[in-house]
Amino acid sequence: MTCFSFLCNRRLEVAKHSAELDELSGFDNVNLYSYKELRIATNGFSDINKIGEGGYGSVYKGKLKNGRMAAIKVLSSESRQGVKEFMTEIQVISDIEHENLVKLYGCCVEANQRILVYNYLENNSLAQTLLGGGHCSIQFSWQTRVKICIGVARGLAYLHVDVRPHVVHRDIKASNILLDKDLTPKISDFGMARLIPPNMTHVSTRVAGTIGYLAPEYAIGGQLTRKADVYGYGVLLIEIVSGRCNTDTRLPADEQYILERTWQLYERNKLVALVDTSLNGDFDAEQACRFLKIGLLCTQESPKLRPSMSTVVQMLTGEKDANENMISQPGLISDFMDLKVRSAPETKPDINSKSPNYTSYGFDDLKSSTLSLGTSSQATTTFASAHDRTV
Repeated sequence: MTCFSFLCNRRLEVAKHSAELDELSGFDNVNLYSYKELRIATNGFSDINKIGEGGYGSVYKGKLKNGRMAAIKVLSSESRQGVKEFMTEIQVISDIEHENLVKLYGCCVEANQRILVYNYLENNSLAQTLLGGGHCSIQFSWQTRVKICIGVARGLAYLHVDVRPHVVHRDIKASNILLDKDLTPKISDFGMARLIPPNMTHVSTRVAGTIGYLAPEYAIGGQLTRKADVYGYGVLLIEIVSGRCNTDTRLPADEQYILERTWQLYERNKLVALVDTSLNGDFDAEQACRFLKIGLLCTQESPKLRPSMSTVVQMLTGEKDANENMISQPGLISDFMDLKVRSAPETKPDINSKSPNYTSYGFDDLKSSTLSLGTSSQATTTFASAHDRTV
């Protein structure tokens, strides 16, 4: 009986593997790498070459046979990111190319191995560099931040308008913005992306995303539009200008949530106070305040009041004025749900430090704090890490 069960399971694995390869054959631009080739490229998936780790598995730096450096994302067999997400990422990113999107070189599907191979980006993610609490040698000048803000907006506008069917990323956040050697931003991690045909206004889907960047109307109703990405981008824009994470429980109570803080300062006409102090005043104050106002426009409670990403690009570049008359209090998920942040005992709060985030290529590093989110009609769900946790 044991031998029979083994043979049946083995046949099922072979059939499943064959079906996945058949599905992959429909993607003309995807190279198929062997597991042996990728093992050699990473020196046996050595810890020395590990550049990221989290719930989905690990990412390694490797040198391919053609001499090209690559980021090799190895999905854990226990990963929450299943075959569906693996195939989605390949489907979305294989046929598109843009300066502000990561480039998928190919993948490996062997036995239970699921591996994605991307172009290697030398300067990791915004979460680790700009927003990370540790030492970082990169100097994020104001000009560099402007370049990053506009680059991410252009990448999203390309996904929302030029790609058919349109692509909604669903998880725009600092840890999914990678930086190359020139600090050009690249949007990464398309495992949760959804395709929206031009004739559809929305798709209904399971809510997925990251607390702090999650649009309230999507979190509640599960109806996904491109405006959910616009909301996430608005939060990210404010983070880049301010140099701090969207949620930091070590700050005074009235400063912990960046959207609430931005609105408070906007009402008092003191938005400039939110600009990252590490710039030492070396920035364009008028442009910085305009960017923060655009962030507020992107996070309006009603999706209809949020601009499209194409319009956001025009506002960022000065081709179009930001309509300040449209700005009202941003939509906060805590206004709609019972949102409570519970932090594990830590050292005394340091209001000058930034929340660390060690995430790259779509992996989340679990932290000690937890966040509970629930409504009267839904069971409460607990998430690790208040400021950057995927749901």
